[in-house]
Amino acid sequence: MKLPRRKFLHLAAGATALPAMSRFAWAQTYPTRTVRWIVGAAAGSAPDILARLMSQWLSERLGQQFVIETRPGAGGNVGVEVVVRAPADGYTLLLVAPNSAISAALYDKLPYDFMRDIAPVAGIIQVPNVMVVHSSVPAKTVPEFIAYAKSNPGKLNIASPGNGTVPHLAGELFNMMAGVNMVHVPYRGGAPAFTDLLGGQVQVMISSVLAIEHIRAGRLRALAVTTARRSELLSDIPTLGEFLPGYEASSWFGVGVPKGTPAEIVERLNREINTGLADPNVNARLTDLSGTVLPGSPADFGKLVADETEKWAKVIKFANIKPD
Repeated sequence: MKLPRRKFLHLAAGATALPAMSRFAWAQTYPTRTVRWIVGAAAGSAPDILARLMSQWLSERLGQQFVIETRPGAGGNVGVEVVVRAPADGYTLLLVAPNSAISAALYDKLPYDFMRDIAPVAGIIQVPNVMVVHSSVPAKTVPEFIAYAKSNPGKLNIASPGNGTVPHLAGELFNMMAGVNMVHVPYRGGAPAFTDLLGGQVQVMISSVLAIEHIRAGRLRALAVTTARRSELLSDIPTLGEFLPGYEASSWFGVGVPKGTPAEIVERLNREINTGLADPNVNARLTDLSGTVLPGSPADFGKLVADETEKWAKVIKFANIKPD
């Protein structure tokens, strides 16, 4: 039987729409079971706390449990690989952190390509760092510190929680942009680094704003925050970018999924996360973590990751940084 052209095109259009309608209906019912959220850091760490806060919100909004699974190791790469190898069905999420942007250039061989294998979903939060010095350092401003460092090349030690961490690379970015030569002293974690900074064994550190108690007590001197904008917690402290235009180094976090996850599920997760960021209770708790929310589209978060990957690759090459 020969179908009239108009009727044939109508049936063909309907047949083409069926898979799309099916995918849309699937996304509307998602999730139908527990979702695991991989965090490449230890239990009780700041990334773990952040993920648990947002997982509670998503669990309440979507009616299924979002369960945190910590997979620390290899600078967060262990957790990333777990997600890369997971089915692209929306039931495995990744807490994306700066280490993912750093590792691309830091490690010669990784079992995955982050930009290729992980799809961005949404940003969550950006957390500033602050450049602090021991009281024995005479400089009270960034220009004074740069002048002091230039007149004392190789004599200032800058501590970090470890090789390839954000504080380490933030210090190397400062070296590169200010034209100074501080000596990097890596520690196994932030606590021992901070202890030696307070004791004067090292003179400089780019720390989280948790240093605020020591700043207010006069045990450490804050020179500048590292984000593009001033921190609400340290509103009287300038940014490094005010003296070194273009300088920016922060810790940021968001959500990713295996590449190939249905776009409808990515969009739904993005929508629910952004709704959470706008919720006064969630927003207040994120502020308690010293952060600024990062609402936006999957593309917005993807651009952030891409820009950070490019920036840190230049710093790693400049400083010839190698993994431990």
